[in-house]
Amino acid sequence: MQATAAPTLALPSRKVMLGTGLILAFLAGLMAAAPSHALDLVAFTGIAGPLAAALAQLAALAPGVKALVGFVGFVVAFISLAALRNFGPVLFYLGMAIFGAVGLTIAGAILGAVI
Repeated sequence: MQATAAPTLALPSRKVMLGTGLILAFLAGLMAAAPSHALDLVAFTGIAGPLAAALAQLAALAPGVKALVGFVGFVVAFISLAALRNFGPVLFYLGMAIFGAVGLTIAGAILGAVI
């Protein structure tokens, strides 16, 4: 009888290890940068001018109207993001970043979320 070698597991490639490391570093950075204080956009005194008036008026709306405004805003944003796919990868990711930074914040403020 011949002795057979024990099966070994192959190590993941460098690309897989690099990708996994980047994702873990990104998630750790997000957890470390989590804000400890909320910002109420309606009562925030740093906002002045038409935006403050618009936020105060939106805060006075009924919850059903807020939900409708938020839903329409998200539908328009998703249609815009679908259209961005045809402009190439750079503009698509740029549009995603703008949507995430601006669109979600404003839509959340409209819906009454404390950010």
